[in-house]
Amino acid sequence: MSVHPSAVVAPTARLGRDVEIGPLAVVEDDTTVGDRCLIRSHAVIRRFTTLGSDNRVHEGAVLGGEPQDVSFGGQQTRLLIGDRNLIREGVTIHRSTKPGGATVVGSDCFLMAYAHVAHDGCIADRVIIANNVALAGHVEVGERAFLGGGVGVHQFCRVGRLAMVGGNAKVVQDCLPFVITDGHPARARGLNVVGLRRAGYGAAQLRTLHEAYRLLLRSGLHREPALEKLEALADPLVDELVGFVRGSKRGFAHAARDASAQ
Repeated sequence: MSVHPSAVVAPTARLGRDVEIGPLAVVEDDTTVGDRCLIRSHAVIRRFTTLGSDNRVHEGAVLGGEPQDVSFGGQQTRLLIGDRNLIREGVTIHRSTKPGGATVVGSDCFLMAYAHVAHDGCIADRVIIANNVALAGHVEVGERAFLGGGVGVHQFCRVGRLAMVGGNAKVVQDCLPFVITDGHPARARGLNVVGLRRAGYGAAQLRTLHEAYRLLLRSGLHREPALEKLEALADPLVDELVGFVRGSKRGFAHAARDASAQ
C-alpha cells in the first residue's frame, strides 16, 4: 500500500492490498477501497462508499457525496462501485437518498471527465459515459450502453442495454435497447449496428432486430398490436426489447418523423 503523506485517510477506512492514494486525496470514515485501486490527487471518497478492486479514480473526482435532494435528512445511504472502473477527472457520483438504499455502478465502466451520476442511479457493467453527461436521480443504464458527451437524462428514465445516446441529447423518456437515440428531445434514429456487431451479434440477428424496429417504430401500428407482432418473431433479443417497452413508466423515445426506416 502506498499513501502519500499529504493524503487524509480516516482511521476506519478499509483499504485493500496494493492500494495507491495520491497527494491531498481524502478517504473518509466508513469506506472500503478494494485491492489495487488507484486514488489520484485531490480525489475524495466520501463516507458510506464501497469500491471493488482495480478501480482508477482520477484527480478531483468526488464519490459518495450527499444527494442533491431537498428531502434528504442525512441518513445512512450508500454508493456501491464494482471492479475495474475508470473514473476520470471531476466525476461526481452521489449516494442514495433512501434510507438503506444505494446508488450502484457496476464493473468495467468508463466515466469520462465531469460526468455526474445522481442519487439512486443504477449503472450496469461495461457502460461508457462521456464528458459532461448528467444523469438525474433514479436513472438506470443498461449493460454496454454508450452515452455521448453532454447528454442530459431526466430522473427515472432508463437507457437500455447496448443503446447509444448521441451527444447533447435531451432524454426525457426511456431509450430503447439496441437503438441509437439522439436529438432535442431525443428520438430513436435506428439500430446501434456498430455496437451490436462489437458485442458479437451476427447478420441474422441484426436482420431480426431491423424488422422489430420497423414494426415498433415505423409501421404505424399502435403499441400492443406492434408488440404482439414482435413476440411472434420468437427471438430472444426482440423479447428483451418487448420486455423493456412493457416495463416503461415514462414511455420511450419514438422515431423522429423525418427519420428514414432503418
